Amino acid sequence: MIKSYSSTVIAVPVAQVWERVRDFNGLPSWHPAATDSKIEEGHANGEVGCVRNFALTDGSGRIRETLLAISDLEHTLSYDMLPNGPLPFVNYIAKMKFTPITDRNETFAEWWADFEAGDGQTQHWHDFVANDVFVGGFRALEDSFKG
Repeated sequence: MIKSYSSTVIAVPVAQVWERVRDFNGLPSWHPAATDSKIEEGHANGEVGCVRNFALTDGSGRIRETLLAISDLEHTLSYDMLPNGPLPFVNYIAKMKFTPITDRNETFAEWWADFEAGDGQTQHWHDFVANDVFVGGFRALEDSFKG
């Protein structure tokens, strides 16, 4: 089992960060790897069980993810990646959590995932998820509030 984790401080209040991230279909508005996202089968965006289907900006394919849980009170969401996408991941389950840093009006952000890689490249995929997906996503999320 591969376990990837990243955390950061985002210099934006948690309410603003959460408003952007809780939009399960809004991933392309802040993550540089995602484009053309759609919620499948007419389900409501943010409804537990809905599936977002988005294209990767590098053109390598589409990823489908199911929203497993969401809490506006705790500023958390979890999702899984459905098989048959361009990545060799199996049993991919991720969680995001956003905690207010009240004395600075900023947000402590955490993102982690547990998964297996069908091709056996454990270290490569650990680093890819932790750095390219999570750290890159956090940087882009913070940048999305600028300008």
